Amino acid sequence: MATTASEQAAGSGESFNSGPVSSDGRGRAYKWVALSNTTLAMVMATIDASIVIVSMPAIFRGINLDPLTPGNVSYLLWMIMGYLLVQSVLVVTLGRLGDIFGRVKIYNLGFVVFTLASVALSFDPAQGPNGALWLIGWRVVQAFGGAMLMANSAAIITDAFPAGQRGMALGINQIAGISGQFVGLLLGGLLAAWDWRAIFWINVPFGVFGTVWAYKSLREIASRRKARIDWAGNVTFAAGAGILLTAITYGIRPYGTSATGWGSPMVIGGLVAGLALLAAFVVVESKVRDPMFRLKLFRIRAFAAGNIASLLGAIARGGLQFMLVIWLAGIWLPLHGYDFTVTPLWAGIYMLPLTGGFLIAGPISGVLSDRYGSRPFATAGLLVAGACFVGLMLLPIDFPYWAFALIIFGNGVGSGLFTSPNTSAIMSSVPARHRGAASGMRSTFQNSGMSLSIGIFFSLMIAGLADTLPHTLTGGLTARGVPLAQASSIAHLPPVSTVFAAMLGYNPVRNLLAPTGLLHTLPAHDVAVLTGRQFFPTLISGPFHHGLTIVFTAAAVMSVLAAAVSWFRGKQFIFEEEEPLPVPDNALSTTPE
Repeated sequence: MATTASEQAAGSGESFNSGPVSSDGRGRAYKWVALSNTTLAMVMATIDASIVIVSMPAIFRGINLDPLTPGNVSYLLWMIMGYLLVQSVLVVTLGRLGDIFGRVKIYNLGFVVFTLASVALSFDPAQGPNGALWLIGWRVVQAFGGAMLMANSAAIITDAFPAGQRGMALGINQIAGISGQFVGLLLGGLLAAWDWRAIFWINVPFGVFGTVWAYKSLREIASRRKARIDWAGNVTFAAGAGILLTAITYGIRPYGTSATGWGSPMVIGGLVAGLALLAAFVVVESKVRDPMFRLKLFRIRAFAAGNIASLLGAIARGGLQFMLVIWLAGIWLPLHGYDFTVTPLWAGIYMLPLTGGFLIAGPISGVLSDRYGSRPFATAGLLVAGACFVGLMLLPIDFPYWAFALIIFGNGVGSGLFTSPNTSAIMSSVPARHRGAASGMRSTFQNSGMSLSIGIFFSLMIAGLADTLPHTLTGGLTARGVPLAQASSIAHLPPVSTVFAAMLGYNPVRNLLAPTGLLHTLPAHDVAVLTGRQFFPTLISGPFHHGLTIVFTAAAVMSVLAAAVSWFRGKQFIFEEEEPLPVPDNALSTTPE
């Protein structure tokens, strides 16, 4: 293990932060201030990545927009995916700017931008499509502020804590952040039941408090290194990643008579152009003097393996919350007597064991990895998560809740076991002067994995539904008196609309039949059955379970691949810096044996 003398002392409990403030600006209390403030920021940023999911019914009603209209699916997708896309594209750039201009400076500005965007979101002045565009635009600005926070928070913590405590500190920070994605589901349901604008109001007091606290308390510890801004690298990466993730987002939408848009010339062209620009980006970064993306860091085995495992793990779990919300809100909860209008809120409540697993396993694995190394915990966590994906795949569609809760709790534990040690291993393996860039690169792999996961999972799910749903839906509707022509027309609507309707707490059959006028002509008993809580969930159970099997099989395979990569990271490695001078680039080739 490569450590400095001060770091060895820190790991044994002889902290060099023993005085009020040490010569490098660190103090015994400061590290806890840095951890508390950055954890608040991470929770805010990640809650807003998911809070709109269960709030969509209230938001769409509030701006008078029907989410079941095929053309409006794009607004729904962009309200969810736009936030993740912006964060995936910008975190590396903003982390690199933190290395150049100061991590705390960029981080503090992120608090300001995030808070102001939250205010603008809550005062949406428009209705219909214009109201949706206002929300999407300001969500992009909010994501920009969130990216500033996420890109630099891990670097600020790594600067503030000695090596022997980083696993614990980063574990608390990262698990709190990831748990925010699931807390957002519950919080969104509670706040939207009162007023949809409240999901954005809630950020304002915390944002103002966090901003003032950050400006008063945080200070630059790491020395800034003057460097040119890599404009060519920034442009090619932002354009390439942006176009690629945009194409993936549009791939979820129907195209012509196809259930998904993967055959669309625009999607195919976007995938090709995005990959070409990213290839050009790699070439640019290998030639410029001060690259934004430090490709040489990938010579460090712990850094490379940690990031690849993070990408694969994020792809495996990124779409999980969407699949579980659809499963609970669209099928399981209605089958158990819940009205469609309240299923989004209760879906968030019933998913709390997943959050509990994160919260329990994350800090514990972080502390233990400081002592025993990251590899065993990170690898075991991915294997546990993979086993739980298999468990979800084997559950019946109308499951006993105790079994479901136990499996998703295990999935949360697995992800918690992986995230904390993996983040600590990545951040400790790089020179201090590159921690901002490294933190941004780590966040990019994680956020890109989540975006890819949503696109892949939804596409697999929609493809599975497209094979079986039209026939099942046609048969079910005609059995209750719906004329064949109208039943066939309804059944062949894009499955994505039906899936989103279920996820958003709409009764799909009622909404699909209402425009036809059949609800006024069919016998009352048939209308009651068609629009009741049992008909749609029972009808869709078979096709949906077929789609779930495909999705969770892919997630399990990804988890096992990520575990294999994690194991080959080698033993615990902490980059050695015995002097404050810049480390030569050739030192980056050091790898643990």
